[in-house]
Amino acid sequence: IDGADPQRRDIEAAIALHRSDTVIIHDFVHALEYLWKAARCLYEPGSSQAEDWVQKHAVALLEGRLSGVVAGMHRSATLRKLAKKDREALDKCAAYLLKNKRRFDYSRALKNGWPIATGIIEGACRHLVKDRMDLTGARWSLDGAEAVLRLRALHCSGDLEQYLDFHFQQEKLRNYACLQAANDEVIKMAA
Repeated sequence: IDGADPQRRDIEAAIALHRSDTVIIHDFVHALEYLWKAARCLYEPGSSQAEDWVQKHAVALLEGRLSGVVAGMHRSATLRKLAKKDREALDKCAAYLLKNKRRFDYSRALKNGWPIATGIIEGACRHLVKDRMDLTGARWSLDGAEAVLRLRALHCSGDLEQYLDFHFQQEKLRNYACLQAANDEVIKMAA
């Protein structure tokens, strides 16, 4: 998830409602954004030191060493004797990481092949849903929108032709099964 509290609360409520064994992972790109802001408290923007610092801490997060990252951030700010105002972004990053610690289990996610960034999901939603449904003047009922999105998903996945073949076959069975049964009965009686 991208980390917005309302989104997180809604997801956690759905998980609890369905008693799902789901692991929530915060978007790594959002974590990087926080790290970059923290780095600017310690180094000049665009400096190689800032880049090295972010890379080092990003790798540590990926390896599951969040507590060490936070401790190192505080230590760096203290050693530089940064004023409270000058270290705001760093403190905000540290608080963000600690508050969401259990959702930064990137090492587990990577080991299991789970995505650690939401970009691919956001892109799929845009391609599948927004590009089709967000049209000027379009009005959708829930059932109508769901039907259109199911067909769009089949089209986008390349499965539409196969689905239509199956659908027409099932419709034929449903519509003509009684005729077939009647024909079979006539044939039996004639025999």
